[in-house]
Amino acid sequence: MIWAETPSPALVFGPHEVGLVPVGATEQHGPHLPAGTDTIVATAVCTEVAAATGAVVLPAIPVGCSFGHGREIPGTLSLTPALLAALVGQYADWAASSGLRRLLFVNGHMGNSAALGAGTDHLRLERPDLKANWVEWWLLTDRLRAAMLHEGADVHGNRAETAMMLHVAPELVDLAAAAGADDEDRTGDLVFRYTASALSRNGVTGRPSEATAALGAELMAEAVTALSALVERGRTEEPPLSRPV
Repeated sequence: MIWAETPSPALVFGPHEVGLVPVGATEQHGPHLPAGTDTIVATAVCTEVAAATGAVVLPAIPVGCSFGHGREIPGTLSLTPALLAALVGQYADWAASSGLRRLLFVNGHMGNSAALGAGTDHLRLERPDLKANWVEWWLLTDRLRAAMLHEGADVHGNRAETAMMLHVAPELVDLAAAAGADDEDRTGDLVFRYTASALSRNGVTGRPSEATAALGAELMAEAVTALSALVERGRTEEPPLSRPV
């Protein structure tokens, strides 16, 4: 079920349904990938999980926290971390009005992690009637983690992301540009943090030239299997201990 494509009478949920919220970004992704890459990938993962489990996919949050990309390279839009955290709370509050009280925010952009943690922290303290968490598709399994971080810890527009896009939306990938876009991770020994233009020659960190659609299909299947298992567990999960009165 896709929330935005569903008539109102069908958007009434029981206490054990799980909703998926793709959380992406709109930011430069090097010369070969579209600015919406993170949102496109997160949405594709959620849509396939919904097809496998019957979970509902809420509208994606398409702009995330992209301060790390700075203003020098064109194409980036950004929310503040506080605003993204507030959006998490608003999504959960309004979804609950339709009976949906279990939400997983499925992250597609590394820069969103702190805000998603803060947003779900507010929910677990202030809305004990709801259940919410966030997951990052590239950390769902050890294999996904290894694939994403294959070229370094601070990757962007790299082999794994490009492979996922070649599987999901190949018409949006510029293969000629990808062939010459490889750049290295320069953050390993740094003391401080810098924006993308001080770290990468073209906005890329990693080797998109090595990406294939076949790798993307394998990573997608791995992510869908792992997230589907979380959805099924999340339908019946209750806190290990009752809340004190």
